[in-house]
Amino acid sequence: MSRIIEIKQGSYKIRGVETSMAGYRFKLVAPFKQGKFGGFVTVDGASIQPANSGIPARKIRINCDAKTSYVTAVGDAPKAPARDGSFEQMKVSDELVAHESDEEIVERMRSRFNILNDMTQAVKEGNVRAMIVTGPPGVGKSFGVEGVLNKNDMFNTLANRKPKYEVVKGAMSALGLYSKLYEFSDKGNVVVFDDCDSVLLDDIALNILKAALDSSTKRYISWNTDSSLLRKEGIPSRFEFSAGAIFITNIKFENVRSKKLQDHLAALESRCHYVDLQMDTDREKVLRIKQIVKDGMLDSYRFADGVAEEIVAFIEENRARMRELSLRTVLKVADLRKSFEGNWQKMAEVTVMKRGQ
Repeated sequence: MSRIIEIKQGSYKIRGVETSMAGYRFKLVAPFKQGKFGGFVTVDGASIQPANSGIPARKIRINCDAKTSYVTAVGDAPKAPARDGSFEQMKVSDELVAHESDEEIVERMRSRFNILNDMTQAVKEGNVRAMIVTGPPGVGKSFGVEGVLNKNDMFNTLANRKPKYEVVKGAMSALGLYSKLYEFSDKGNVVVFDDCDSVLLDDIALNILKAALDSSTKRYISWNTDSSLLRKEGIPSRFEFSAGAIFITNIKFENVRSKKLQDHLAALESRCHYVDLQMDTDREKVLRIKQIVKDGMLDSYRFADGVAEEIVAFIEENRARMRELSLRTVLKVADLRKSFEGNWQKMAEVTVMKRGQ
């Protein structure tokens, strides 16, 4: 495995100008070395994240003063390069948040989710046109967004009227995307795309999504190819999209390896607000689990005192082997604890954990 590093303080000369590389990530070629004219670390310029057109696609030396002070390892990269179009991302080391206390991390996460709720409300009210929400799977992204929209739609629900929002999940064709946007195109509606990352691989669907997420005053979406399905449904070849749009994804845009996808995601990000929930490390995910369990996530199980804490402790102890470190995993383990009180840990090893390293 090759090591991925993040430059905390260091520079590289681009077109004759010494340029800061702080915040950039590279595949490590050779560790820090003290040279005749200063210290440096050797990296693969072709692996830079996020992209920087001034960096050559070859081995380069990043100037820095000390290994421990300025270069931090953040994860591993596979030996084989990811295929173009892959969503594969780096695993981020706990070192990234070593400077924060547990209390500071929890407070930061609470603040981010409060911002997510406020931004969702702003999309619903039409004050914000569109938003991208990114964070790891199973941490409550969709739950928060849907909770706000459900609350706003309460009167429609009580009156058995069609809701003014819809959550679209999973794969979707370009034509299906166009049709769904038309169905909810009126002002006051909101279309939520939850885990619909496959549309990013379809150029037509991607262009439609760009138009829907655009922050301009007037957003027009067009379908320029003849379609019998659109004619049958009475859907025009061009319409104005006046609704709100929210795209929820597990992808952290700046960590995507594919250069082609980086360009696509940058085009989306430039069109709307981008809310990163910032839970990239295992430590942050465990703290999120503790926070939500403490807030009553497992109350419906009616466990005896201490059982919920026992479940969380088991997940934390085995976090490196969990197939997914998330709130969904907590519920799975809680189900096992409820159903197999005497053997739940062994059951969990088989159903929610990877084989021991």
